[in-house]
Amino acid sequence: MNQSFSQNQARRNRQQRLWQQKWNLKTKAIVWALSISILPVVAIGTATYYYGINLITKQIPQVRLESAKSSTETEALQKELSLLLTGMGITALLTSAIAVFVANRAISRVSNAAATSNIIKNKLRPDSEFTQIFIASEDELVMLERNINLFTELLSVLIQEKETEADYSQLLMKITRWVRESFNEEDVLKTTSEEIRKALSIDRVTIFCFNSNYNGTFIAESVAPGLPKILGVTVSEPGFEAGYIEKYQNGSIRAIDNIYQADLSDGDIELLEQFAVKSNLVAPILKGKQLFGLLIAHQCSRIRFWQQSEIDLFAQIAVQVGFALDYTKLLEQVDTKADKAQVFIEITRSIRQSLNEEDVIKTTVEEVRKALSTDRVLVYSFNADWSGTVIAESVVPGYPKVLRSEILDPCFAQDYVEKYQSGRVQATNNIYEAGLRDCHINLLESFAVKANLVAPIIKDEQLFGLLVTHQCSRPRDWQKSEIDLCAQIAMEVGFALDHARLLQRIEAEGVQSQLLVDTIGSIRQSLNEEDVLKTTVEEVRKVLGTDRVMVYSLNGDWSGTVIAESVVLTYPKVLRSEIQDLYFGQGYVEEYQSGRVLAINNIYEAGLADYHISLLESFAVKANLVAPILKDEQLFGLLIAHQCSKPRDWQQSEIDLFGQIAMQVGFALDHARLLQRVEAESMRSQLLVDITRSIRQSLNEEDVIKTAVEEVRKGLSIDRVLVYSFYANWFGIIIAESVVPGYPKVLRSKIYDPCFTEGYVEKYQSGRVVATNNIYESGLADCHINLLESFGVKANLVAPIIKDDQLFGLLVAHQCSGPREWQQPEIDLFTQIAMQIGFTLDHARLLEAYQAAEA
Repeated sequence: MNQSFSQNQARRNRQQRLWQQKWNLKTKAIVWALSISILPVVAIGTATYYYGINLITKQIPQVRLESAKSSTETEALQKELSLLLTGMGITALLTSAIAVFVANRAISRVSNAAATSNIIKNKLRPDSEFTQIFIASEDELVMLERNINLFTELLSVLIQEKETEADYSQLLMKITRWVRESFNEEDVLKTTSEEIRKALSIDRVTIFCFNSNYNGTFIAESVAPGLPKILGVTVSEPGFEAGYIEKYQNGSIRAIDNIYQADLSDGDIELLEQFAVKSNLVAPILKGKQLFGLLIAHQCSRIRFWQQSEIDLFAQIAVQVGFALDYTKLLEQVDTKADKAQVFIEITRSIRQSLNEEDVIKTTVEEVRKALSTDRVLVYSFNADWSGTVIAESVVPGYPKVLRSEILDPCFAQDYVEKYQSGRVQATNNIYEAGLRDCHINLLESFAVKANLVAPIIKDEQLFGLLVTHQCSRPRDWQKSEIDLCAQIAMEVGFALDHARLLQRIEAEGVQSQLLVDTIGSIRQSLNEEDVLKTTVEEVRKVLGTDRVMVYSLNGDWSGTVIAESVVLTYPKVLRSEIQDLYFGQGYVEEYQSGRVLAINNIYEAGLADYHISLLESFAVKANLVAPILKDEQLFGLLIAHQCSKPRDWQQSEIDLFGQIAMQVGFALDHARLLQRVEAESMRSQLLVDITRSIRQSLNEEDVIKTAVEEVRKGLSIDRVLVYSFYANWFGIIIAESVVPGYPKVLRSKIYDPCFTEGYVEKYQSGRVVATNNIYESGLADCHINLLESFGVKANLVAPIIKDDQLFGLLVAHQCSGPREWQQPEIDLFTQIAMQIGFTLDHARLLEAYQAAEA
């Protein structure tokens, strides 16, 4: 019975709720308005009417006893009560109408708000459980309440997601900075694995490096205590399904929440189980647009459902690791070049301090072995029949000594003499894989050689011997920088042997020879061209006791300029005098080129032309001595001694001494040029490192470009450096400039060049660099020349800036003071800086995007 009653009561409650749900908010509001407005009026009116009727009814018997007049008043009173009741009804109707109007007006705003909130909710949560119920019931007030609650919930979730995203953005920036502060590949990889594991609370982070055949090794790892280590493990068959390498190459990310539900092969699962992996996350590392390896996260303690924010962060860090590896590679190359250049300078100086043949050779083998960290370095000297002897050796203890060994190689004269004579350098990484003859392999095996490097030593333009480097511990992959260094040192040894031989011969000739030694020693201490020439004229004038010694440098048309002079105070100075000798090219060039030394005891008795006599008289010359200076085997100029006080009978020893000094000046100029070039390359390499670091410390695009133009202008001593940014139509604007005071400023200048799209876009897009030494001699169009003239430009250098694989703009150097002959090292440095600007702009854009997302 009770159960039946409960069921009936529940049924009635459900029917009541369904009945209530059929009414919308507007209907309910109207009903309540009517109830509140009509019921009080009707109740009061009805009560008043019945009270009046009752009162009249009670008074009727008394009224009948009175006069008829009182009866008439009673009837009138009843009519007034009826009118009162009617008025009350009309008032109730008017009140209800007003209530309905007010309720309808008030509830319309609530209905609109409910409808708007429902539209927003449907976009955010179209599948919400209460959506259909309240749409069907048309209960706007309840709907508005529920939607507001939903929005509160969604807002809480959104705030939490935003905070997480901001945390990850901040984390990415921190990890990126830590990685970029690592200046070698090992530190980059170690820092990456350590920081990611801590940041994401992962059990293991490791980096897998591919070999050429896509096998590979785990080269970096950070793992939680108690888990097996994977560092150093080589995987010969990684088990990537078909096409997955290509996907990684294209930047695909792979997230596996559960290795047993990811359709992995049995081999892959077995490999992962070996290292206790339950979930993993894999992102590719691209180095130089090639797949270098994989950044891998392992969750070993439990199954892990990777969140999209974690996957995105992991992928972004992998991209940053690739950028950092590119950067460290560049730094290592630059540092290596700088180190090798410095090593070459130091070895050359050590060799040049050795003034006899034995010391030269002994110093060479000792210094080269240390510099290249090799097991043995020797000098092999040839006999006339191309047999030879090891005349110098430096060897690591534990390997056989071969000093004084005599070697007869019947194949050498036939196969190798001509090649080494022409400067061939032979690098053998593995003697068993180089196609050598059995006799050669047997010879090298007797010296315990696994790899070798051989460079010729040329002395007196003949093949004197070989500078040989042996690696005995293992085969060795000789680097290009090592091969170049060995070749340069072998060349220097040849020069030093020439000098040593010359000095030894001169020392045997007595006092005059000692003077030559002193002079040459002074010249050789000068390591740049200006100092060499200045020292030469000063020392030679003192040695010969003559009135003037000068160096006359020849131009391409055989005119020339006096570029160095030492003169007694009482005679005219001719430094920087320009001389045009119309007959020099016809009668003297070939003779001086072949080494002729001209001695004139008296200019009036030598059969000189009147033109020559007049020229010499203008310099107060009575007698002169002229010897050629050969630089790079070309006639660079003349070393000239003038006797002005009187004619002079030049002695043969003086003539020989003068000729030898002129020859030494040529050698010294060669060496000075070589050292200057090496030092310049070293300085430019360091400059590239400094400028690159300065640029990469700028974390937004404007700072990157501003720093670049400032540092490049200072580093290359240029009048103006600017960055020209393109619009979509290839017109553009100058967005950064650094200019020497006194030249026009062109910042913010807009340039419209209709020729650019047709002739230059594709070339610059492919990396073209344009060096213009003189704008008037480069075949430029008149419109280009007019534009450059408006900026005061005489010479320029232009390199493309590639950003996101697109031509962003141009890095432009302007020389305004005069034409400039751009050197190849300057062009290379400028190109590398433009490339670095592009990389850094990419990084700056990425960091700005993260900072914008964080904000």
